[in-house]
Amino acid sequence: MKMAVKPLPLPLPLFNCCSSCCSKPATSVGVNLSKASGRRGIVMVGITIIVGSLGFNCGQKLANGLEMGMVSPDQTVEEAQKGIRGHVVALLKVKDLIDSHSWPEAQKALRKTSAYVKLDLYTIIQASPPTQRSLLRKLYFQLSNNVSNLDYAARDKDAIRVLKCYDNIVVAVNDILSTISSI
Repeated sequence: MKMAVKPLPLPLPLFNCCSSCCSKPATSVGVNLSKASGRRGIVMVGITIIVGSLGFNCGQKLANGLEMGMVSPDQTVEEAQKGIRGHVVALLKVKDLIDSHSWPEAQKALRKTSAYVKLDLYTIIQASPPTQRSLLRKLYFQLSNNVSNLDYAARDKDAIRVLKCYDNIVVAVNDILSTISSI
């Protein structure tokens, strides 16, 4: 079933040269604005229908670089508590890449594993008692800052700063795990 789209008739504006000298309006502009906006609307609707019917999803291709599951966590606290230890071990294995000065690989591994640790920790923070949340948030902040600093140091290929940041990450992770086990 096809629907005909009819543009709404709009009154054409009348222009006066000024309000004091002319009592008679000047000629109106001869452009029918309703037809022009109707055509644009029809074209836009047509493009939307064509793009939608082709199944083109630009968000899917763009999202390959970002794990969309990390945006809204669907994990329980128990899953986070079980998973954080494995993710921490994977995070600390970045040391091998640091020692071999494989900076781009170290950055990729660091970003991937730290994202999972942060997700687990965030889930645990949300479920923890309010008295423990401030300490866990502080530790989360320390971990995030040290991961970012290590990433920047690896980008700059500064081995001394990388090792210092890695040591800070180890301290933060140990504090996090001891705090979680006491909850």
